[in-house]
Amino acid sequence: MDALELVPLGGMEIAVRIWHPDAPRTVVAWHGLARHGGDFESFARALGPEWRVLAPDTPGRGLSSWSPIPPQDYLYRSYKKAALAVLDHFELETVPWVGTSMGGLLGMLLAAEAGSAHRIERLVLNDVGPELNPQGLTQLALYFGRPHRFTTFAQLQAELTEHYAGFGIESEAAWRRLALDSARRLPDGSWTYHYDPRIAEQFIHDTPRDTWADWRAIKCPLMVIRGAESPLLDAESVLSMAEAQPGLVTLEVPGCGHAPMLDRISQVAPIAAFLTRPHRQRHRHPPEHTAGGWWQRLIDWARRGTRLKGSN
Repeated sequence: MDALELVPLGGMEIAVRIWHPDAPRTVVAWHGLARHGGDFESFARALGPEWRVLAPDTPGRGLSSWSPIPPQDYLYRSYKKAALAVLDHFELETVPWVGTSMGGLLGMLLAAEAGSAHRIERLVLNDVGPELNPQGLTQLALYFGRPHRFTTFAQLQAELTEHYAGFGIESEAAWRRLALDSARRLPDGSWTYHYDPRIAEQFIHDTPRDTWADWRAIKCPLMVIRGAESPLLDAESVLSMAEAQPGLVTLEVPGCGHAPMLDRISQVAPIAAFLTRPHRQRHRHPPEHTAGGWWQRLIDWARRGTRLKGSN
């Protein structure tokens, strides 16, 4: 990154990583569930010096504060407050938003709600949408809901390489950088990941909502990226998203699962084209979908007695 700013939020602070701080254009890039803003390093470099890229670390991740009250703060409604605090700090009345997984859902919620819709000028969703594969979601919740502890750094790197194979990273150097950016040393000398293990409690405490209604409510230009081997976003779901939002720009990335890293020109160039194309108004006749959807199913599953354990 080229700069770092710390944005206050109550008693916590949000770390915002910045690339090209003096660029004439700005885009917000928000990471996935257990990642951090540093994942957008290659994206920012590929996007080029015309774009200032702001990549916050969500509370509980990276350089941002960990919450003293996880059931209250590790929820989408709290993440929305964090996002608006970042936009206000940088005096951004409206801005393009690129969001991977959780970061895409966060952008979708902001773009759907009347009080914040005007803040999202256009929206790119990276391997996420209003309908997600429930089996993939369950595996995600199980993995991040248990503690991860490694005796050596090599063990952490091997586990990370296996779990994040869907990123489509190709070089050993890139995997090593990812491991270095993901590791946190524990007091006993062992290793774990950089995030607060209690972030997965959002699967228990978050409030279900009709994500298809959110999707239909969005007025800004939309783009969705899907890893061709994604276990989370099915190809059929992208078709339904396009039916509900005519004009949706789609990109399928070969050789990737969940989620493409956005680290090469073949992925970034279509995003750059979308970010700069003229805004056209659309007239929609969206189909109906069952209320609650995947969000309700996942929370019901978590509340049926599956305990998501954090480390002590």
